[in-house]
Amino acid sequence: MMRALAWIVAALFAIPAAAQNFPAKPIRLICPFPPAGAVDITSRAIAHEMTRSLGVPVAVENRPGAGGNIGGAEAARSAADGYTLFMTTSPIQAINPALYSKMPFDPNKDFAFVSVLVSLNNVLVVNPAVNANSVQELIALAKSQPGKLNFASSGHGTSIHLSAELFKMMTGVDIVHIVYKGSAPAIADLISGQVNMMFDNIPSAAPHIRAGKLKPLAVTSAKRAPSLPDVPTTGELGYPKVISDNWYGLVAPAGTPPDVIKRIHAAAIAALQSPALLDQFAKVSGIAFPATPEEYAAFVADEQVKWSAIIKAIGFKE
Repeated sequence: MMRALAWIVAALFAIPAAAQNFPAKPIRLICPFPPAGAVDITSRAIAHEMTRSLGVPVAVENRPGAGGNIGGAEAARSAADGYTLFMTTSPIQAINPALYSKMPFDPNKDFAFVSVLVSLNNVLVVNPAVNANSVQELIALAKSQPGKLNFASSGHGTSIHLSAELFKMMTGVDIVHIVYKGSAPAIADLISGQVNMMFDNIPSAAPHIRAGKLKPLAVTSAKRAPSLPDVPTTGELGYPKVISDNWYGLVAPAGTPPDVIKRIHAAAIAALQSPALLDQFAKVSGIAFPATPEEYAAFVADEQVKWSAIIKAIGFKE
C-alpha cells in the first residue's frame, strides 16, 4: 500500500514537472488542408514564429480531407502532452457540428482552446474566360443558363463552400458545387478553366488575382479588403447577408496540462505580435485575433449559433 501511495504521489508531481520542462522536443502542428492553401500558409507562418519563441521546431504536418475532419480526428486522438497542436478553422469548429450528422471527433469536448489567431474574408473569383465582369453580370449569366455554371470549394462545409451556398440562396442562381480536397487544387482547376468560380480565402487567391489569372468580383466582408481595395463588398452590391468571416485558431488535445496550454498560448500571442507576421497578414487582409482560452471558447459558442442557423436555412446536411 505504501508503495502504491508513493507511486501516486510521484505521478501527481510529475505532471507539473513535465509542464515546467515543456517543450523538450519538436512539436507538430497539424494542418487539415493541403499545402499552398490559406490554412497551410497561415500554419507555416505561425509555426515559424512559435519556433522562435518556444526554442524547438514547430513542424507543419498536412492531413487534408473531409472538410478538415481527417486532420481534426488525428489531432483529437493524439497524446495530450502539448507536442501535437491543431490549426482549426471556423468551419471545423463552428460549422461542421451542425453540418455533419456524425463527426469523428467532438470539437467542443476533444480540444483544449489556446487562441484564435487570424480573421479574414473570402473573395469571389472567376476564371477570366467567364463572360462576367461584375457580380450583377455573373448573376445574369447564371440565370440565363441554370445549372450550367459551377463553383469550386475546398471541401463540404468549409467557409468557401457555404459562402457560395449563401450566394445561391440570396441571389436565386442555380450553380453546381464541385468539391476538392483543399483550396490549392480547386484554385488550380479554376485557373485552368475546369471550373467557373470560387469564393476563395483571400490569402490563397490574392497572388493569382495580381497575376491576372483570376478575376475578382466581390469580397464577403462589411468593409473592403485592404489588399484588394478596388474590389467591392457583397454589401455594397446589394447583398449584405452574403458575408462570411473566416478565422483560424490554435487548439490542443483535450486534457493537455493547463501549464502547457499557458506556455503554448504565450508563444502564440508572441507570434501574433511579430511585425513580420502582421505584415504578412496585412498583405492578405488578415487581422490578428489574439484571445484567451476562455474568450476563444465563448467566441466559438457564438459562432456555432450563427452558422447552425444558416445551415438550417439552406437546408444543407451531410
